[in-house]
Amino acid sequence: MSLMESWAEIQAARSYLELLYNISRELAAALDLRTVLLRVVSLAMKHVGAISGSMIVLDERGQPIEAAIIVGERIVASATQQLRATLERGLAGWVLRHQQAVLIPDTSQDERWLRRPDDAPDKTGPKSAVCSPILARDQLVGILTLVHPTPNSFNASHLELAQAIADQAGIAVLNARLYAESQRKARVMTAMAESAVAITASPKLNEVLDHILSQTITALQVEVVSLALIDPQTHELVLQAASGLEADRLIGTRRKPGKGVAGWVAKNGKGALVPDVQSDPRFDPRVDQFPGFETRSIICAPIQFEGEVLGVIEALNPESESLEEDALLVLSGIGSLAGTAIRRAQLYENLEATQLRYRELFESSIDPILITNWKGQILEANRQAMEVTGSDLADLLTKDVEGLGIVDEAEVGRAFQLLAGGQTISYETKLLTPGGREIPLQLYGREVFVDGISHLQWILRDISERKNLDNLRNDLISMIYHDLRSPLANVISSLDVLDTLLPEEGRTQRTLLEIATHSTERIQRLVSSLLDIRRLESGQPIVNRQPTSIHTLAKNAIENVLPSINGKNQEVKLLLPDLLPEAWIDEDMIRRVVTNLLENAMKYTPAGSKIYLGASKRKKDVLMWVQDSGPGIAPGERERIFDKFTRLHGSGGPKGFGLGLAFCKLAIEAHGGQIWVEDGPVSGACFKFTLPVQEEQPD
Repeated sequence: MSLMESWAEIQAARSYLELLYNISRELAAALDLRTVLLRVVSLAMKHVGAISGSMIVLDERGQPIEAAIIVGERIVASATQQLRATLERGLAGWVLRHQQAVLIPDTSQDERWLRRPDDAPDKTGPKSAVCSPILARDQLVGILTLVHPTPNSFNASHLELAQAIADQAGIAVLNARLYAESQRKARVMTAMAESAVAITASPKLNEVLDHILSQTITALQVEVVSLALIDPQTHELVLQAASGLEADRLIGTRRKPGKGVAGWVAKNGKGALVPDVQSDPRFDPRVDQFPGFETRSIICAPIQFEGEVLGVIEALNPESESLEEDALLVLSGIGSLAGTAIRRAQLYENLEATQLRYRELFESSIDPILITNWKGQILEANRQAMEVTGSDLADLLTKDVEGLGIVDEAEVGRAFQLLAGGQTISYETKLLTPGGREIPLQLYGREVFVDGISHLQWILRDISERKNLDNLRNDLISMIYHDLRSPLANVISSLDVLDTLLPEEGRTQRTLLEIATHSTERIQRLVSSLLDIRRLESGQPIVNRQPTSIHTLAKNAIENVLPSINGKNQEVKLLLPDLLPEAWIDEDMIRRVVTNLLENAMKYTPAGSKIYLGASKRKKDVLMWVQDSGPGIAPGERERIFDKFTRLHGSGGPKGFGLGLAFCKLAIEAHGGQIWVEDGPVSGACFKFTLPVQEEQPD
């Protein structure tokens, strides 16, 4: 090698080192990622001799986060979107996978080059390209591509120079990327903090929705924002709020479940970033496209609360493509904040509506109502309570409920402990008015929650009319009993005398006499039952007990109803085991109980059908039952039918005073037994009752 050649190599080496030094200084002076990108591409184009160049910056997962394209002296917009395809299917993608620099003398002859319409021979035609990975600390941080419009314009020296520039750019790009990430996180945190303050500033749903929209537009700089909530009944997305380009005209429109990008997000509970709607299969123009507005890109995030998707928030056409990943992160955060704020606002509005309804019911109730704390101090009273007590609200608030004389400690417990746990207690009491008048009340006491705090509610129902009606009924019963007893005894005596006077051959007369006798006995049983009802209600004990055969009791009861049974062509089937202990009862009273139940079954059993009377021995008592073949008794009526003056709802059934079953209940319970009604095995109703056995009674 000659001296001149050595000197030329030394000069070339010095120039090469100076070039790398100058490149390193230029890159080190910038920290903004976008600026670093443009400088790297511009310097590489200048020193390698390229006409156009591009660079993609990758994150730790190998995903593009920023890009730059320069053609001549023009910087191309939307570089990231344009370069995605080359990263997936073109030369940059090959370099990404192999992390190896590439020289392509003629792009038309290499399969790694992604051919676009612009590469056609009648346009830009074949080119020459070099592509180099940008590494920093053994980490791939970007890919640099340089292009010349003339094939074979680049050689190995150009590739080596491009690699050297890429190596110098690695640290600068990594630092700029880390700085950009820190700035991004700061922007995200700032946007989230500002959104949290704004979104949660109001408890009202409409204001919350407006805050969500305004914060989204401010944070993401988008053209349109819409918010839709899921209808829990149809699962459709219902547009609740929208902002930008008159999108609010569509409020109230519905989207079918799972349709479009928003439907996909609602169904999967994941955010979606759609940089180009035309290339995303989830995009549905019928759902995602606003009338009169071109949707280019979509950012959509679920609105969630405690794992439940309440709806979606959708932002259309962000102004800056570099904010794509940040935007999805910000929007997802806003969606989480929105879920909490929306659910809180919904609960607040429901609470307000509930309180309003409660206040309306409280004030419009026809019954006096008092609200107290657990010490009994009156905290609230409606208008009716003030009227019945003769006190205004200010006076009532100085009193406690016990001072009104209506609290029975035996019913509500000491310190109202029996009212704890949501149990409602009801009993009769009296209120003494300031004028000295006693008002009979049915008092209902229960625990209620007002603004989340436990209180006691006292409803004072005036039962004066019911008491007056009960007194009238009792007076009527007394009148019937006293006025019928003596004439009835005379009738029975007269019928007995006639029975002895009738000749044996007078069958027709004797039949008429038997009908009169049975009817009179039935009236006598009714009168006796009326007397027993009053006696048993007063608490008088059963004194005429004696050992009684169940077989005899059942047969006597059947004899009492046999004429009526035969008249309706019915049949009573007796189901009694041979061995039954004797019952310790008032035989006449319990015979009337069984007779009443048979007569009741006869009323509801169709003609030609069967009635069953049975008994069985249990461990401590005897169980008897009467089963009919009628329509049965609804479960909601089974307790009420044993009350006095009660008949089943509806018309068309047998009529009566509603005293028969009331007498049965009083008589059975006075003997220490129980009575109830069940469904029959096939149909109808089955009345069951228990009787004490003779062997358990004292000598």
